[in-house]
Amino acid sequence: MKIDLSNKLSLVTGAGRGIGESIANGLFLSGSKIIAVSRNKKSLDILKKKIGNDHHFLVCDLEHKNSALKVINFLKKKKLKPDIIVNNVGGNLGVTDPLASSSEFHKVFHLNLNVAIDINRFAINNMKKNRWGRIINISSISALENQGPPSYCAAKAALNAYTRSVGRYISKDNIIMTSVMPGAIKTKGGYWDLKLKTDKKNVEKYLKDRMAINRFGTTKEISNFVIFLSSENASFCPGSCFLVDGGQGRVFGAY
Repeated sequence: MKIDLSNKLSLVTGAGRGIGESIANGLFLSGSKIIAVSRNKKSLDILKKKIGNDHHFLVCDLEHKNSALKVINFLKKKKLKPDIIVNNVGGNLGVTDPLASSSEFHKVFHLNLNVAIDINRFAINNMKKNRWGRIINISSISALENQGPPSYCAAKAALNAYTRSVGRYISKDNIIMTSVMPGAIKTKGGYWDLKLKTDKKNVEKYLKDRMAINRFGTTKEISNFVIFLSSENASFCPGSCFLVDGGQGRVFGAY
């Protein structure tokens, strides 16, 4: 299946490395112009060399309060109106205590949910005028199972609930909002990459016990799915949340 996204403009947050970089590159290869947002200028410079200068790059740490406003102001200043939004930025921010304070939970929710809400809210108005839009929120298997810190699980579960509910309201305007829930993905310098170097035996046991395909997923396996959801082919998927986890999860209640 060839996907043609020429004449589309795509915004990707957390685009500097890992899944986000793979998504930005995949959208580019499908013909889309890219707006790449990352807190790491060096990573964006590497991406720029890969996809060329004919795109837009914004250094912005979305962990900070009002950071979404910086993205929105950038779009306004450049008169950019994205057709496709991929809210990829996320993480647990080191908040791993099950009894973390509400303020610590709020920090995690801000990065994983609030930023997406604010960026989407701005972009949806223009998508309505065009009667076309695709919004993909990158969630996690942690949204469905107790895998990871409670603050992170709760934030991703909320992101799925947001996707399911808001996705229904905007679908009448041919704006399709979905979420993707990756399982264990090995990225350069990421959690599993570092774990392999320090505790290879237990990682191999994890792969054998938990992953049905006995291996980690790749960033391309996630980005390929996101490219599909960014296209006309996702027209019947409003509010759908997709588990893409290599058989890692054991929940029956996936959407």
